[in-house]
Amino acid sequence: MTTANHQGRTRPGTTPSHAPELRAAARHLGRRRFLTVTGAAAALAFSVNLPSAGTASAAELDAARLTDDPFTLGVASGDPQPESVLLWTRLAPVPFQADGGLPAERIDVSWELALDERFRRVVRRGRATAHPEFHHTVHVEVDHLAPGHVYHYRFRAGRYVSPAGRTRTAPARRSRVHDLTFGLVSCQRYDQGYYTAYKHLAQEDVDVVFHLGDYLYEYAVNSSGGSRAYPAGTLPDLFDRETVTLEDYRLRYALYKSDPDLRAAHAAHPFVVTWDDHETENNYAGETPENSVPPEEFLIRRAAAYRAYWENMPLRRPQLPDGPDLKLYRRLHWGRLAQFDVLDTRQYRSDQAYGDGWQFPGPASEDPSRTLTGDAQERWLINGWHRSDALWNVVPQQVTFSRRFNSTSTPSKVSMDSWDGYPASRERVLAGAQAAGIENLMVLTGDVHVSYGFDIKRDFDDPDSRTVGTEIVTTSVTSGRDGSEKPSNWDTLTTANPHLRFFNGLRGYTTVSLGREAARADFRTVSHVTTEGAPLTTAASFVTEAGDPGLKPA
Repeated sequence: MTTANHQGRTRPGTTPSHAPELRAAARHLGRRRFLTVTGAAAALAFSVNLPSAGTASAAELDAARLTDDPFTLGVASGDPQPESVLLWTRLAPVPFQADGGLPAERIDVSWELALDERFRRVVRRGRATAHPEFHHTVHVEVDHLAPGHVYHYRFRAGRYVSPAGRTRTAPARRSRVHDLTFGLVSCQRYDQGYYTAYKHLAQEDVDVVFHLGDYLYEYAVNSSGGSRAYPAGTLPDLFDRETVTLEDYRLRYALYKSDPDLRAAHAAHPFVVTWDDHETENNYAGETPENSVPPEEFLIRRAAAYRAYWENMPLRRPQLPDGPDLKLYRRLHWGRLAQFDVLDTRQYRSDQAYGDGWQFPGPASEDPSRTLTGDAQERWLINGWHRSDALWNVVPQQVTFSRRFNSTSTPSKVSMDSWDGYPASRERVLAGAQAAGIENLMVLTGDVHVSYGFDIKRDFDDPDSRTVGTEIVTTSVTSGRDGSEKPSNWDTLTTANPHLRFFNGLRGYTTVSLGREAARADFRTVSHVTTEGAPLTTAASFVTEAGDPGLKPA
């Protein structure tokens, strides 16, 4: 999240390095055809280094020949279903090497799932293949499990055994669940601090963690790890460039997942992930890049970023990308207590109005045809509400949903990258919730590197308008460095936005507990991230009662 624009600004040092043949092919074929259908086979092979014959073309490496631990990047699980879990790992004996220290050969990996952490009661086991075409990542969907159960899992390759992870299935779809607690995280720029928040989150008693975007950042990381201030030369120079190619993105995920606190959080809890912008490029909008590169070339970059994202996240088969497209929005249920509609507000949006950043709203931003979600995703969201039988309808997404003036003057500027830059899109969503009779709407947000608690108003132009939901905005894990409890614009924002109930600028995460009578949000913060060891504090706690939306101090 920055105040970037789309009017030809190019960051110093940004030197896209796609193969000249690929760039020429992209210009010749045009924007969409280049990476879809007829253009895909040859062009995408250049773009993401895939052999044209597919995964079966790779020879097999005997796992017994592995001489170093391949599980350096840990394990993860995600998207819990009532009878299914998704397990992830990646084989990389030398993670800071482009090939991970492995030949371009497929490797047999075994896995097991148990009811106890010592694996004495194993309930399922099987084998999977780590394909070089997917950078030796493994995605295992284990089905036919008992709903609402905690499981422990691990992988084995040759004589090496991975760290153990803990995951769970969701409750049965129609069950009357009484409670659920989840964590919220976002914005974890590696070179702006230590992942102390993840160290604390790994020890929390939560059922699932929602990651709301900016899992990685595309910016260069120097050999000292930026604000982490390692001894010079600690990190290899290959990280000291912006991510553009598939190799760049894959290596950057290796850097981030090398952090032991991030690995601990993944091992402790299943994650539900969605991206924002920096997993690809700052403030891009659909097919429109931030900088003045040809759109068809940006699609090559997007294809690389999306593929690396799928490879490195605990995502299921329906999220496997097709060129520069990846259908990330999806729906999860927690019995009849909660329906989660996970959004993608980056891939399908109209370009930001007025050059992006903080601008005065006007005809361009208020054009009714503008969309943040795209028409198909908007219909999917609203239609899902009409069919929902959940007590709480929760929308994990990326950018600030509620009105946010940045001054007390009239008119005031708003962020063109958030829902304020797409007011017609927000109005359609709010009208859809009203038409569907949604009483307990909760929007979950990341992006802005601060914690907010908002009352969602049916008409933000009228402070006395009915409150129709709550928005919980979680702060960053590290992005923005240490931050401050009371940012310099605290007085301005709290005065200009009377529906803003809480504002804190320290790093951390948020936990939310849903019950039959109320929901509770606890904003957890750490005092610093540029050095290790900060203690955890609960900065504030709020409740919103079922049937009576709006945040009240707990």
